[in-house]
This record gives sequence, C-alpha cells and structure tokens, in this order.
Amino acid sequence: MMKFAEPVTIQEDEHEFAYLKSLIKKRMGFNCDDYKQPHLKRRLAVRLRATQSRSYKEYAGILMKDENEPPRLKETLTINVTEFFRNPETYEAFRREALPLLVKAREGTKIIKAWSAGCSNGEELCSIAIMLLEFLGASARKYNIQLLGTDIDDESLEKAKSGIYQPKILEKMSKERLDRFFIYKDACYQVKDEIRGRVNFKRHDMISDPPLRGFDIIFCRNVTIYFDQKLQEKLYLNFYNALNDNGFFVMGKTESLVGPADGLFKPVDPRERIYQKGRKL
Repeated sequence: MMKFAEPVTIQEDEHEFAYLKSLIKKRMGFNCDDYKQPHLKRRLAVRLRATQSRSYKEYAGILMKDENEPPRLKETLTINVTEFFRNPETYEAFRREALPLLVKAREGTKIIKAWSAGCSNGEELCSIAIMLLEFLGASARKYNIQLLGTDIDDESLEKAKSGIYQPKILEKMSKERLDRFFIYKDACYQVKDEIRGRVNFKRHDMISDPPLRGFDIIFCRNVTIYFDQKLQEKLYLNFYNALNDNGFFVMGKTESLVGPADGLFKPVDPRERIYQKGRKL
C-alpha cells in the first residue's frame, strides 16, 4: 500500500517570523510588512509545506541555501488570478457609464491613457484595449491610445509582452472577438498588432517606486485587498493623483476605498467599484 507523507505541522514563532520577513526583504527586496500578516502567513505556509519545513527558522535556512527557492516564494507571494474580461459586468458598466464621458472629454486631444496596475500576464490590459477599440469603432485610428501594464513579477511581465495565450485562457471569449483581435498559431493565440502596438509592459512596484502620473483610466483590481489599511490609504491617494482631471478608477469588487481618497473620488457605479476623479487635491 502506498504511504503518503505526513502533513507538516508548522511551529509558529513570532521572533522567527520577524527574522524571516527581514531575510525576505534583504534577499528579495520584498517588504512583507506592507501585507496583512494573516494573509502573509498563509502564503508562507504554502512554501513551508512544499519544502517540508517545520518552522520559519528552518525555512529561512532553505531560502538562504537554495537558489531556486526565492523565485518560487516570490511567485507564491505575488500570485494573481486573472483572465480576459474578468467580471464582464464591470467592463460593461464601464463601457456604458464611463467611456461616453471620457471620450467626449478627450475629443480635443484624441489621447487616451490607461494603466493596469498589477497586470499579471496582461489579460486585463488587453481587455481594456479591446473594450476601447470596440467602443471607438472606426474612429479608433484617430486616437492616440496608450496602455500601460505594470507588475513586480518579471516572469509575468515577459508573458504579457509576448502576447501569447493558451486556448483555455480564452475559452470564455466570443468567436467574434477571437477572430478580430487574435491570431491562432502553434496551438496558441497571439494578440494582433492592433493591440500590441498600443500596449506596453514594465516593472513597477506601486508600493516603493515613484508614483506614476497622467492617466485617464486606472484599473487596480484584487491587489490592495492583501495590504494593510495604512498602505491602502496611501495607494488610493496615489491612484487619485495619477489620474488626469475627470479620469476613472476601477477597483476589485471585494475592495473598498479608505482614507482621504474616499472623500475625493466620485462614485460612478459603486456596485462595480467604478469611480471618477473629483476635485483637485
């Protein structure tokens, strides 16, 4: 009879936990103090069990000695569930309630800039691109559409830059959209130049890197939920300041505005977490 390994019981010691966090920051440049600590412990437990470590101290030793462990830990800490047009009702609400206002406001400049913060493999940014191109129709060629996706995971960014996706990722997309915006080759789908020429991906840490500016649309969904409230307040204020006048901010459905930004953003569709930049700060 096949025997299975006994599940590892993790001995939690707060001093060892603090040391492990400092080691992660020193070795990987990842500041664990910005995350909600219960969530952080759940994420760390994944790697402790995977390495059969029984304590934070034991795992710290593995993190120091095994060069393959830091990237595995980083992947676990930054893991994102993403797909094209995730929560399609959010995109539909944005298309219906926000885009007409935005396009009218940009009739003079014909410039639209969007940012997907925490873009993972690029599905969200490409979804924004498709939404804009479909809404603008033939007039899209008259607009300078600049789309930026940022993340701290280099592997995810490389996937995003390739623009290549497995069929399973696109199984919920209509055939009309697939035919218009993707090329099928080598058993995969690649986004067409109509999108690739408008998107750009780069590494940016929204927590520690200098804040970005000048966007008409910002999507940051299901990212800040893992951060403590103090950091959430800082980031929402940064997003507010990153928007052009009357720009739009979209957050995840399980997230809520906190801090000063809560009184600055104007709700457009609170159910879908769509907000507009109000008065200048």
